[in-house]
Amino acid sequence: MRNGIWITAGIALFFLLCSDAAAETVVKDIKIEGNKRIEQEAVLERIRTEVGGKYDKDLLSKDLEAVFAMGYFDNVRVEVEEDDDGMVVVFVVKENPSLRNIEFSGNRVFEDEELKENINISSGAIINITRIKRDIKTIERMYKEENYHSASADYKIKQVDENRADLEFVIEEGKKTRVKEIIIEGNNAFPDKKLKKIMKTSEKGFFSWLTLSGDLDMQTLGQDVNMLESHYQNHGYAEARVAEPDIRYEGEWIYITIKIHEGPRFKVGEVAFEGELIANEEKLREKISIDDQEYYNRQVLQNDVMSLSDLYADQGYARSDIRPELKKRPEDNVVDIVFHLRKNRPVYFEKIIIEGNTKTRDKVIRRELQVQEQEEYSASKLKRSVRNLYRLDYFKDIDVKTREGSSEDRMILDINVEEKATGSFTFGAGYSAVEKFYVMSSISERNFLGRGQRIELRAQAGSESRQFRFIFTEPWLFDIPLSATLEGYNWERDYSDYERDSKGGLVRFGYPLFDYTRGYISYAYDISGIENVSEDYTHRVSEGRYTESSVTTSIVYDSRDRAINPTEGSKHKLSFEYAGLGGNVGFAKTKAEAGKYFPLFWDTVGFLHAEGGHVTEVGGKYLPDYEKFYLGGINSLRGFDWRDVSVIEEDEEGNLIRLGGEKYVQFNVEFIFPLLKNAGLRGVLFYDTGNVYEGGESVDLGELRQSAGYGIRWYSPLGPLRLERGYILDRKKDKEGNYIEDSGRWEFSIGGVF
Repeated sequence: MRNGIWITAGIALFFLLCSDAAAETVVKDIKIEGNKRIEQEAVLERIRTEVGGKYDKDLLSKDLEAVFAMGYFDNVRVEVEEDDDGMVVVFVVKENPSLRNIEFSGNRVFEDEELKENINISSGAIINITRIKRDIKTIERMYKEENYHSASADYKIKQVDENRADLEFVIEEGKKTRVKEIIIEGNNAFPDKKLKKIMKTSEKGFFSWLTLSGDLDMQTLGQDVNMLESHYQNHGYAEARVAEPDIRYEGEWIYITIKIHEGPRFKVGEVAFEGELIANEEKLREKISIDDQEYYNRQVLQNDVMSLSDLYADQGYARSDIRPELKKRPEDNVVDIVFHLRKNRPVYFEKIIIEGNTKTRDKVIRRELQVQEQEEYSASKLKRSVRNLYRLDYFKDIDVKTREGSSEDRMILDINVEEKATGSFTFGAGYSAVEKFYVMSSISERNFLGRGQRIELRAQAGSESRQFRFIFTEPWLFDIPLSATLEGYNWERDYSDYERDSKGGLVRFGYPLFDYTRGYISYAYDISGIENVSEDYTHRVSEGRYTESSVTTSIVYDSRDRAINPTEGSKHKLSFEYAGLGGNVGFAKTKAEAGKYFPLFWDTVGFLHAEGGHVTEVGGKYLPDYEKFYLGGINSLRGFDWRDVSVIEEDEEGNLIRLGGEKYVQFNVEFIFPLLKNAGLRGVLFYDTGNVYEGGESVDLGELRQSAGYGIRWYSPLGPLRLERGYILDRKKDKEGNYIEDSGRWEFSIGGVF
C-alpha cells in the first residue's frame, strides 16, 4: 500500500516538473479534496505554498511529503489546474479508515490493558501511521525497562470495511536480560564483595525468580553509584569518586563495569568556627560530632550542619548559612574543617495559616502549636508543634511549609491538614476457661463536633460479665490546658468464686506540669454488691455491700510520636490511690509504669515495658479481692488466661484457689517489624514475664512467670487489629504431675472507624 502511495506521488511530481506552463506563475488557489473527517484547516497548516505566492515545484513537492507525514492518509496526490491568472493546486487525499479494535499478540509480560494505558492511539480514532510507530517505540521502551532488551514490536492493519480497520501490535518479547556480572575497578580499600553488598543492583542468583536478583533498573543503579560514593566519603576518602557505570549487553546477559577513584584516606584534623557565633565554641562543639571521628565522615558532617542550623533556627535565625570548608593537608592525609557561620537577619512568624480542616476547629489546632504569630522562628518548637498535631490522631497527613512574608525578616507558616475519621466502633472477642466466649465493643468520637472533646460508650458481654461504661473528656476546660473527664459505669462480674455487681463513677482533672508531662487528680465513688461466694473462698471474701470513696493522683510522661503504632518516644506513669474517704473500703495503692519505643534497623521498632504495684489495707477497713492484683491476658502476660497469674492456695481437698496479690511486677519486650508497610501491617515477636505476690511475701525476680510468642497488628480501614499467640514457658504442675495450665492461647481484638 505504501509503495503505491509513493508511486502515485512520484508520477504527479513528474508531470509538474515537466510542465513549462508552471514557470513564472503564481498560485491562484489551494484546494483540499477527499477529506471527510480531517478538517481542511489541519491540512492547510502543513502546506507552505501560499495563495498569491510564487508557484514553486520544489516547495510543492515538500508540501506533499508534509501532508502525507501527518499519518492520516492512505494516499495523497497533487493535481494542478492552469487558469488565466495563475495555478490552482488541488491536494487529493484518501483518508485512512477509523480504528475499530486494538489487539496485541505475543505479549506475556504485560497485560493488554496495561499496554493500552501507555499508548496514545485509541479505538474510534483515524489510523495514524506516525502515532502507531511512536506507540511501537513506547512498547519497546516498556520492555527494556523490564530488562527485555531484545524485545521488538511491529503492527498489522486488518481492513474490516471501507471505513474501519483493526490494529494489531505484534510483539516478540524475547528472553529477559539479566545482570551476569558486576565488575568493580579501582577499589583497594574495600573488596568487591563488600561493595556489592552496598548496592541494590545484584548479579543473577539461583533464586532470581523469587528474589529478582539480576534485574537492572537504571534509577536503582544510579542510587547505587551514590551509595558507593557515600560509603567511601563516610570512611575517610574525601576525594573518592564513582564514575557512571558502563553497561554492556551481550545476548541474554548484562555486564556492568563501575570504576572507582578512591584517593587518599583523610583523618580529621582541627575543627574551628568562624563568622557570626551566637554561642561560645564550647556550646557549638556540643552540637557537632565530626571532631570525635578519627577519619573524615561526610554523613556525620552533614548531620553537624543540620544540628548547627537547628541551633541558629531556635534563636530566630531561620535563614542562617552554615557552610563547612575542608582544608586538606595532603602531605599528612589530614583534613581540617572550618564551619563558616552566618546568622543573616532573624525571622519572625508573620502569619500562621491553617487549611484543610473541614471539621476540626482552628482553635483546636492552634492550641497545640508551640509557635505563635509575631514570635521568633524556632525550629525545635515547630517540630514539637507538628508532633503535637500528629498525637491528636485527627489527621491522616500534615503538610507544613514556610514562605516569605511581607519582608525578608517575616515568614508565613502554612499548615495544611488532611483529616481522617475520628469516630470509631471497636469490637473484640476471646475465649477462656473462665470467661468462655465474650465480646467487647465501644463506640466513640475523639473529636466531638470538631472541638477536640472525646465521648465514648463501652459495652462488654459474655457468659461471666456484663459491663457498660460512659466517658466524656474535655481536654481544654475554660480554654486552658486543663482536662476534665466524667465517667459512669455499671459492671456485673461473675468471678470464679464470687459475683460482683458494681455501680459508680469518677471525675478527673489533668494539667501539664513539664514538657510532655501532665499531672492528674481524680475522685471516684463505687458501690459493689458481693454475693454467691464459694465455700472455699469465704475466708477471703464476704458477701455484702461495699462502698468505696477514693482519691487518685498521678503523673504521666508521654513523648510518643503517635498514640497508635508509635515508632519512638516513652510513656511513664506513677500513680497513688487512697480509698477510705467514707465507706467501708480502705486501701492505699501505688503503681508505677515505664515504657519506651525506639527505632532499630530496616524500619523495625523495639519496645521495652515494665510496671509494678503495691496495695495495702488502711484505716482498719476492708481491702476487697477485686482491688488486688492479677496478671494474664493480651495486655499483661500473653499466653496466660485472664487473672491466671495470681497467688495460689490449696484447700483441704487439694483444690487450687487463685487469689489476688498485694504486689506485682511485669516486664514486656517486643520487636515490631513491618510486613506490608504501606498497608500498615506489622508483625511482632514478644517476651513477657511477671508475677503476683502476697503482702508479706518478698518479690523474687527468680520466680517470674514467663511467656513468649508472636502476632500481627494491622491499622486497618476498620481500625486497629491485634492477633497474638502466646506460649507459656514455665507451665506448672499439680502433685500428680498434671499441668494446671494450658500451653498458651490466641487472643485478638479489632476496631472500626466512621
